[in-house]
Amino acid sequence: MQEIMLKKFVEVFGDKENKELFFTPGRVNLIGEHIDYNGGFVFPCALSFGTYAICSKREDNIFRMYSMNFEKDGVVEFSTDKLVKADVWADYCKGIVDIFIKKGYEVKNGADILFFGNIPNGAGLSSSASLEVLMGTMVRDLNGLDVDMVEIVKIGQMAENQFIGVSCGIMDQFAVGMGKEDQAILLDCNTLDYKYVPIKLEDVSIVIMNTNKRRGLADSKYNERRASCEAALKDLQDAGVEIKNICDLNMEAFDKVKHFIKSDEALVRVRHAVSENVRVLESVESLKANDIAKFGKLMNESHISLRDDYEVTGKELDSIVAAAWDAEGVIGARMTGAGFGGCAVSLVKNSSIDSFIKYVGERYTKETGLKADFYIANVSEGSRKLGDL
Repeated sequence: MQEIMLKKFVEVFGDKENKELFFTPGRVNLIGEHIDYNGGFVFPCALSFGTYAICSKREDNIFRMYSMNFEKDGVVEFSTDKLVKADVWADYCKGIVDIFIKKGYEVKNGADILFFGNIPNGAGLSSSASLEVLMGTMVRDLNGLDVDMVEIVKIGQMAENQFIGVSCGIMDQFAVGMGKEDQAILLDCNTLDYKYVPIKLEDVSIVIMNTNKRRGLADSKYNERRASCEAALKDLQDAGVEIKNICDLNMEAFDKVKHFIKSDEALVRVRHAVSENVRVLESVESLKANDIAKFGKLMNESHISLRDDYEVTGKELDSIVAAAWDAEGVIGARMTGAGFGGCAVSLVKNSSIDSFIKYVGERYTKETGLKADFYIANVSEGSRKLGDL
């Protein structure tokens, strides 16, 4: 792929001497959905596929960008003097530059950049966060800025919140920026405290199932769900419940104070958030104890909660997960990401992977008319420079 990218870079921008190759992975969240913005724990890992960029530093403040995934858009050009949202993929990159500048960093050097990503767009594997953190890594290196990866992660979230206009949490950016090979990240989204947890699956693999039902995060019900949780938090705080975030509650505490939540809809949203946070912590302990069966059971419970209480699954995700539950060799399965389409994640015995993919694929197509794609996931390092070209 590197040779193809190099050839395209020369075709689009001409041959440059100072070319560098960067990579930022996608991510899958093993468990802990829709609680990152509620102050809960999440448990993602970075993937071996993601977004690549060939970057050549410029001496002016102009950025020229070309994506092999959106070739019809041609070269998108902008300067640091004028960063205006234009509803194209490059807005995620503009947003990063915008936040760097607003935080007081001097971004004096632009670049010619060619992008290629092998994360399915709209699949819920964080193609947008991958692009944001990749751009942040390049802006830092191009301008010699003293910025660590946690700060780049925060800038990525701010760009999506403030420039793109999507109220995402910080999990996606954190996972793709801070990933480690063969380790998942237990992340406290309230404090950003984190620890790595080895994933020792032995005769089991992570299989990602792409429904190929695209979901646009900005157009989804994501913001509505977040608003419901914020309204419930206000109800609880107004009633004297001393919490800063919904996920400060455990299930026992939730049962004692749930009557203060005024909206029935908000009540079930909060029930999901609290119970999901408990499942994350139990999942980590099950992995430490090498109890993969317990981990799979918690994954199943997570999907049911996301389906019934948070209502972010839909026909396609429910169909593919139900098929996975019935397949031979499956340990557990659940939707992953924002929902409303995109991907599900499953744990499958290695000896059954081929039959699992055949059974789930055929049943899913019969029920939905769509063709699913399957990926065997390897757990990867986070955002980084791969080398000079």
